[in-house]
Amino acid sequence: MEENLAKESLLDFLGNIHSMSPELRAALYSNTYLQKLNKRHILLDIGEIQKSLFFIIKGAIRSSYLDSSGKDTTSWLLFEGDIAISVYSFFSQNPSFEVLETLEDTSLLVLSHDKLMRLYQEFPEFNYIGRILTESYYIKGEEKANELRVFSATERYQHLIKKYPSIVARIPLGMISSYLGITQSILSRIRAKKEQ
Repeated sequence: MEENLAKESLLDFLGNIHSMSPELRAALYSNTYLQKLNKRHILLDIGEIQKSLFFIIKGAIRSSYLDSSGKDTTSWLLFEGDIAISVYSFFSQNPSFEVLETLEDTSLLVLSHDKLMRLYQEFPEFNYIGRILTESYYIKGEEKANELRVFSATERYQHLIKKYPSIVARIPLGMISSYLGITQSILSRIRAKKEQ
């Protein structure tokens, strides 16, 4: 029952991007499956090839990498409705530079790379949906890069809280500060000022 509801939710989401034929809906339904994972599960590790993409139904996932000094850095924080993917690894089928890790008990709908490519070949309308999703991912990436270049630390924090009001209750502050490109002590000062 839970898997059926998750699949229907995904189909509704994709159908809002572009109408889908009954055959495409049926193919997506039969080619995805629900996966439930505990907190702190590594979905993808550095050096592994991402063979499936993950639609987050419930939970939170962190994407991170090791910088040149070996420091663990948060690149993305992903929640319900997001797609967890290492774009480079998934689309090139080369080893990942990123780690994907669950931060909460998480439910995902999984679609393999092979099945996605087959769906693109069989259903031209699905290519349009894929393009829109890819564009939205790159817009989010550009938005984040611009925030790091242009916004102050306080503005970056305010934008994040506006977008994800419950994030502080769900994600450790160290990961949030890393995502924002600031130290945890600066984040604590920003939060203290906000509460005054």
